[in-house]
Amino acid sequence: MPSLKERLKDDLTAAMKNREKTRVATLRMALTGVTNEEVSGTAARELTDAEVEKVLGREVRKRKEAAEAFAAAGRAEQAQAELDEAAVLAEYLPRQLDDDELTALVAEAVAEVTEQLGAAPGPKQMGQVMKAANARVSGRADGGRVAALVKARLTQS
Repeated sequence: MPSLKERLKDDLTAAMKNREKTRVATLRMALTGVTNEEVSGTAARELTDAEVEKVLGREVRKRKEAAEAFAAAGRAEQAQAELDEAAVLAEYLPRQLDDDELTALVAEAVAEVTEQLGAAPGPKQMGQVMKAANARVSGRADGGRVAALVKARLTQS
């Protein structure tokens, strides 16, 4: 199975042949982000699929934030263009967790930290619970959603 980066390149070629402007521009931007990440640091390296997913997730987040800013400024056309780009990139990311799945994973993380501490964690242990929750979520949910659920869970205990 080809790597995620190779899939992006292949899909870019197909989009160019089909003259899909938005898709071409979005995939070029994504590949540029991946390349920039590969050459950043002290030595150039090849990114793993998980690292490419992180780059794509960051780009999706940028597009959604830009769409919100455009919408707030009354520029609906630009906001929709940003959302279209985010949708193209989202095709290459793992399926996002729904609220029930995310709640279950947060409950597991709280149980794990409770076991480590020997007592129910409180708001002061948010960092420990977030670390455990993020290990389970692994990019399948926005960090803000995870943090909100963890905070709600710790304050209700």
